[in-house]
This record gives sequence, structure tokens and C-alpha cells, in this order.
Amino acid sequence: MLVVFSALALFITTTFVKGKKGNSLMLKRIMAVFIALYAALAFAAVDVNKANHADLTQVKGIGPATATRIMDARKQGPFKNWDDLIGRVKGIAETSASKLSEGGLTVNGQAYKTGPASSSKPASTTEKSAKPAQTAGKKQEKS
Repeated sequence: MLVVFSALALFITTTFVKGKKGNSLMLKRIMAVFIALYAALAFAAVDVNKANHADLTQVKGIGPATATRIMDARKQGPFKNWDDLIGRVKGIAETSASKLSEGGLTVNGQAYKTGPASSSKPASTTEKSAKPAQTAGKKQEKS
């Protein structure tokens, strides 16, 4: 795909650069369109139920072993949702599902959505273990 875009960009550049001054603006617009198309293709979503092994390995965070586990689990039937994927494929948990979704993986066109419980951060350990300050030599009075 990159070769096709590069060849097309080279052809357009050589065709329009020889021309008049007004063609420079047209060249910039055409190049902007091709860059936008390339970016869209580079970040295109990969649906776990439709992708082949090579497509799956293109998603950041999915290696050949995970792609094989996904393909094997898919033989039982398509994944219904993210919870189904997490439950059936060893090595994919909520944290990794979130990262895979950010990398472009979808299940039936849906990105992974974290639940409200996981979005709130737990209190830090310093807050839990903080004790009231005491003055030296005096005991704290009970109320």
C-alpha cells in the first residue's frame, strides 16, 4: 500500500512541478489528500471477527501467538462482544483489551469501553496509612 501511495505521489509531483505557478497550490492539496488517506488506512480498525492472522498481528500488542489464540477461539464461533473475547482468549484481560482497542482492534465494530469502577483510581497508600501527628511525649486523647 505504501508503495502505491509513494508511486502516485511521485507521479503527481513530477507532473505538476513542471507546470505553472498555480499548479503548486493544486499539488499541495493533492498531497494533503494522499497523506490523509494514508493516515486513515494506517489507523484503520481491525475487527477481531473478520481479520486474518496477518491483520491481527498488525495491531499493536498482538503478536503471532495471541493472533493464533484468537483465530483458534474464533473457530468456536464469532466473538459477541469484548467480554466474550476476554473470556475465551488466554492472555487478553481488561487492561490489555483497553490497549488493543486503542491500537485499533474492535469486536463487531465496537471499541472496548472500560466500566465506571475501573475508571476511578484507588486511593494511594500514603493516604490510607497517614496518621494524625502527635506531639513528642504526649498521648493522644480519645474522644
